[in-house]
Amino acid sequence: MRAVVTGATGFLGGALTRRLHSIGWYVTALGRNPLRLNELDDAGIRPLRLDITRKGELTDAFKEQEIVFHCAALPSPWGNYEKFYQANVIGTRNVVQACLENNVKRLVYVSTPSIYFDYNSRLDVKEADPLPEPISAYAATKLLAEEEVDKGFGKGLAVVSIRPRALFGEGDTVIFPRLLSRLKSGRLPILGDGENIVDLTYIQNVVDALLLCAESPSNTLGRKYNISNGEPVKIWELVNHICDELNLPRPKRKVSYRTANAAAAAIEFVYSLIPYSPEPPLTRLTVSMLAHSTTLDISAAKAELGYRPKVSVEEGVERFLKWWKEIHH
Repeated sequence: MRAVVTGATGFLGGALTRRLHSIGWYVTALGRNPLRLNELDDAGIRPLRLDITRKGELTDAFKEQEIVFHCAALPSPWGNYEKFYQANVIGTRNVVQACLENNVKRLVYVSTPSIYFDYNSRLDVKEADPLPEPISAYAATKLLAEEEVDKGFGKGLAVVSIRPRALFGEGDTVIFPRLLSRLKSGRLPILGDGENIVDLTYIQNVVDALLLCAESPSNTLGRKYNISNGEPVKIWELVNHICDELNLPRPKRKVSYRTANAAAAAIEFVYSLIPYSPEPPLTRLTVSMLAHSTTLDISAAKAELGYRPKVSVEEGVERFLKWWKEIHH
C-alpha cells in the first residue's frame, strides 16, 4: 500500500509512520521538522518537507497515493487564532482537495474530542451528543476542519475520522512532559477534590485505530469515532504513581476548582494583553482538565471498526516511564 502521513514529525504521525513502514507499506512522511524528517529518512522512510497550507505542494505529494492519513494540526491550548485557522482549517481544506484531485482511495482524518469540552465534567460522551460552544481556538478550528472533511465526503471522497482522547506513551511531547515539568517545579497542587476520572489513550492503540480506519467497511465512511483506552483512571492516583516512580514529591496541597479557575482567568487576561505572548503558566483549560472528569463512549468504534485497545493504561504508563528514564538518565 502507498500512503501519505501528514504531521509525520509529530507524536502520533511519527508513531503511525514507523508502524506503517514496519508492516511493509510504502510511506511518504510529510512534516516541517527537519531533524525528525532526517530520522525518518535514516529509517528508510521517504521524507518530504512541506507546509500543508500550500495547496500546490500537497497536490504533487499525493500523486499515485492510495491512502492519506491527516495527522497534522496545531494543537496548542493557547495562541493566535489565525495560526490555528491556517494550520487546522486551510490545511485540512487543502488536504481534502489534493485527495479529490488525485483520486485518493481513502482519507483518514485525526480530529479531537476537545470539541466536547465545556469546563464541566462530562461522562460517556457519544459522538452524536450536542456540542458546546468551542472553548479554545484549537477546538473551534478543529470543528471547522471536520466540516471541510464532511464537504469532501459530500464530493465523493471516502473518509473516516477519529477523535482520540489524551494521547500518551513513548515519544510524548505534550501531556506527561507538561505534567512532569509542573511536578518537578513543586508548584502543582491537587486541583478540585482529587477524585475525578479521565480517559487516556496509549499511542499504539491510536495507531491501531488508524489502521482499522484505513480498511474499514463502507458503512463507516463519513463517520467520526471516539477513541480511548476505555478504562477511566483517577488522574491524581496516576500522578502519585508517576511521582513515586520518578522520585518526585507527590502533590499535597489542595486548591478548589473555583479558586484555581479564577487565578488562571486572571493570568490569561494579563497574557492576552501581551502581543504574541507565550502560553501562560496556568490556563483555565489546564485547570479544568485536571479538576474535572472526562470520559468517552467508544462503543461505536468497537462495533463498527472492530477497535480493541490492546495495551492497558497501566502497561502504557510503564512503557512511558521506562522510555522517560532512559532519555533522562
